[in-house]
Amino acid sequence: MNITFYLKGLDCANCAAKIENSVKECDFAKKVTLNFVAQKLTITTDSDNTNKISDKVRSIVAHYEPDVIVELADKNGSNEQISFKPQIIRIIISAVLFVLGIVSDTMISEKTDILNISIYLIYGASYITVAIPVIKATVKALLNKNFFNENMLMLIASIGAILIGEMHEAIAVMLFYSVGELFQSIAVGKSRSSIKALIGTKPETADIFSEGKYVTVSPYDVPVGSVIRVKAGEKIPLDGIVTEGVTQVNNSAITGESLPVDVSEGDEVKAGGINLNGLITVRTTADFNDSTVCKMLRLVEEATEKKTKTENFISVFAKYYTPIVVLLAVIISLVLPFIFGLNYQEWIEKGLIFLVISCPCALVISVPMGYFAGIGKASSEGILIKGSNYLEAVSKVKTVVLDKTGTITNGEFELSSINPVNVSKKELIEIAAYCEYNSDHPIALSVKKSYSEEINPDRISSHTEIAGKGIRAIIDGTEYICGNDKFLKENGIEASRTSGTSLHIAKGSEYLGYIEIADIPKETSAKAIEFIKSKGIHTVMLTGDNEASAKHTSDIVGINEYHHSLLPEDKSRILTDKKALLNSDEKIVFIGDGINDAPVLAGADIGIAMGMNGTDTAIETADIIFMNDDLTQFETAYEISKKTRRIIKQNIVIAILIKLIIQILSLLGLADMWFAVFADVGVSILAIMNSLRILQKGYTRHLDDK
Repeated sequence: MNITFYLKGLDCANCAAKIENSVKECDFAKKVTLNFVAQKLTITTDSDNTNKISDKVRSIVAHYEPDVIVELADKNGSNEQISFKPQIIRIIISAVLFVLGIVSDTMISEKTDILNISIYLIYGASYITVAIPVIKATVKALLNKNFFNENMLMLIASIGAILIGEMHEAIAVMLFYSVGELFQSIAVGKSRSSIKALIGTKPETADIFSEGKYVTVSPYDVPVGSVIRVKAGEKIPLDGIVTEGVTQVNNSAITGESLPVDVSEGDEVKAGGINLNGLITVRTTADFNDSTVCKMLRLVEEATEKKTKTENFISVFAKYYTPIVVLLAVIISLVLPFIFGLNYQEWIEKGLIFLVISCPCALVISVPMGYFAGIGKASSEGILIKGSNYLEAVSKVKTVVLDKTGTITNGEFELSSINPVNVSKKELIEIAAYCEYNSDHPIALSVKKSYSEEINPDRISSHTEIAGKGIRAIIDGTEYICGNDKFLKENGIEASRTSGTSLHIAKGSEYLGYIEIADIPKETSAKAIEFIKSKGIHTVMLTGDNEASAKHTSDIVGINEYHHSLLPEDKSRILTDKKALLNSDEKIVFIGDGINDAPVLAGADIGIAMGMNGTDTAIETADIIFMNDDLTQFETAYEISKKTRRIIKQNIVIAILIKLIIQILSLLGLADMWFAVFADVGVSILAIMNSLRILQKGYTRHLDDK
């Protein structure tokens, strides 16, 4: 079973990584994932002793982050906001006292002993006011045997500054650190809010029909099959079927498509869509936990559980980085002055600066924040990515393999041409519609859909369907034959040669012509393939259809290579062959929508399924889901992946470079404690703000077109 905890107030990514690793070492933990952005710790365990697990988790969290509140997750999640007011008040009081002390110290030329003591008391009050949270956190950490934490390093540095007579610097550094920590907490909170706002918020209430009236309840309390009411302007709380009313629905939070959809009685609606202009009643088809919007939120929140190589490297790097730098700081402060006879005060200060710089938070926070921002941005465009590793992999794709029906095409047959012989087009389509009247075959449905007039079944006195061949029918007393060319040939009638799927019609022994039927490519498919090929990516289409149909579709959309008449095992074999041609850093994608696509989706480096019309099996197997069934979403995913990787690389380079430069400057005596604090919290804030650039709109061609 899974046990989930919310860690309220967890703003240190480095500590989050340590907490995750420590919980993993517990004997009850089979699998552990800590989502820093969602502040959520999930443990997979065979143990049913929840109290024991809770106590252990609280102990581990207290070891690294004593002020973090640990709560068992309930079905509604954790939405409580952390208040920054106490921090702000503390900083203001300390700053006022600090300024008062400086003014008193510099403006008064003649100082008595009492005045000097008063000034030092003011300075002391300023320092203590702002240092109290740091002191408390350090003491708690030490009691929990956590000796390498940011608060302890900062406290040592500031006390060291006091001991060498730099009281002003000790207070200023502690103030700067506290302000930086405040800004970092606010920035993390804002980024979390921004990302979750893109995904869309869950509906909070539902109006359910009960005992003759509508009652407002939590969506969690609405059973499947209930009737709910959704007013204009309200968010649809649960998936269901419209039973009454006509309206338009904005599904942009689900599909990324802002164009409203017309819905009326019998149409399906999804939770998270917004009812724009009419009152509708809906019979629910799923409970709230299984609704579309909840599934989306779960997928996005859980996406960071599947980590990239970059994230894993940074976690290992941070584990060894801080102890090594602390050791170097001791060497700088004590060993070098002893060996070379240097000034202890000067080199102790350099060692203290080195200590402050050592915290790897900027590195650790920028990577998961960047990937989560990318996943959040993708979800706002109707693209659900089940792991940050898949987001990273999209930008490395070298081959895209696609299913045809329902992926490149609409999956519905349409009449592409009407070719009569000695009759009019209207007469030919009329005869075909009457012949196909009693058939539910997809071709029959497309013919009947294209016939604009109402069919009078009384005109049909006989109807016989021969599976795989066609139909023999008597209409107005005359026998007609309607089917494929082989069926007509069996009846002694020579039919015209055609290249695709055709329906041939004869009146007795007289050939009347044929209707060509095709699964028409989606309007955006050609554009999507054009973009994919422009990136040097090879495209391959796999289909179970005949060669003529495959070639026709391939030519229209511009596919590089196609394979036809395939069984599911044939598709898997071809994908494996294509995958073998790539090197270890190149990726292959399969995009499909059917049950028979599941093995190929699982076999690809990245499996992408169509979310609206795709089967549940395909969606469950896939790594990425295109919620609006539009292949141009690949362009959006590709560009988001590229930008996310670029920004994460920027964050890593900036963090390491700034820390390295300030460390060198400190050794040369050119950087004081202010620079060191900037190298810690300042760089963290820069990394967070840079990561938020991923959320900007209008950076891909597809987004601009919309």
